[in-house]
Amino acid sequence: MGRGKVLKYLVGLFFLSWAVIPCHTEVSAQPSGQAVPEGAGFIDGRNPNRKPRREGDPLLEAYFITDSVGIGDTVTLRVEITKDILQIVALGEINREMLEGQPIELVSQTELDTVRQDGRQVKLRKDITFQVFDEGYLDLGWMPAFYLDKNIADTIWSVDSLVLMVGTYQIDTLTQTIHDIRGVMDTPMVFGEYGGYLLWCLLGLAVIAAGLWYWFTRRRNLTMFGKPKVVDPPHVVAIKALESLHNQKLWQNNRHKQYYTGITDILRQYMEDRWHIGAMEMTSDEILVALSDRELPEKGYRDLGEILRTADLVKFAKFVPEAEQNENMFTYAYYFVEETKPTEIENPETEEGIVL
Repeated sequence: MGRGKVLKYLVGLFFLSWAVIPCHTEVSAQPSGQAVPEGAGFIDGRNPNRKPRREGDPLLEAYFITDSVGIGDTVTLRVEITKDILQIVALGEINREMLEGQPIELVSQTELDTVRQDGRQVKLRKDITFQVFDEGYLDLGWMPAFYLDKNIADTIWSVDSLVLMVGTYQIDTLTQTIHDIRGVMDTPMVFGEYGGYLLWCLLGLAVIAAGLWYWFTRRRNLTMFGKPKVVDPPHVVAIKALESLHNQKLWQNNRHKQYYTGITDILRQYMEDRWHIGAMEMTSDEILVALSDRELPEKGYRDLGEILRTADLVKFAKFVPEAEQNENMFTYAYYFVEETKPTEIENPETEEGIVL
């Protein structure tokens, strides 16, 4: 059998022995300094005939970082193995099932790792953390480990047994009186407790008030300070828009479609604002029908029809009018607005605009 197979076999026996051997822990209230009986711990409770360490065997040291703790505290068990570099040591791993029903619980444990090497001597270390739940002396016995060296396969034991003193908290019932639970204490209200909520409420109210004021002024066409806005009448808006369009010199740069689209859009908006018809959504013929019963100058009505039909040819049939016709369309549109504007101004003091 090879060396690796022997090691696996021994490690398997080691874990099996820990799983089969009943785990019991003796907790007693022995006076300080009294010796703990050998073989009473749960690790080697069935191995009272522990062999002494032979020369050349690995040295196994197991000890608690502190030898006394309070009930409910955690304590760390440190295991250190000093061995030759060729010796193989297998240390078992404690699991929670092994300690079930005992006054000690496994919290965590680290892997067995190398912490120092001096020539052929190697030192390994493993930390196991427990939490204890009963007072008294806790005897865990001796820590075992299996090792393999040449033709030797044996068990080694820790130098000292593991003993831990678990103390409790003493309550002086003679001088300390147990009181009932006190009621809720009444404390004065301070601004810091509700000041933040108050500020957020005020901010929310301010935002709501600003929104309502904006909606009110927009609906009534007022400024933010409540003053009526001065709005230009439709014919003034149309004349300004036509002059701005004419100054762009669109048809002079072969942008006939943009030129005629601009003229018809200005006139459509003017007619919609002037006579309250949906001119922006109507066709050219629908506009002429809608204005047929209005009191319009006969020439202005004919000029409007020519503008609309010429614009349709330019936009949809790629018709390119002559320069004179382009200028005529602007003139027709301009005088159509001038001839159809209201003759009476409600506020004669401001002909440039009306107050809403």
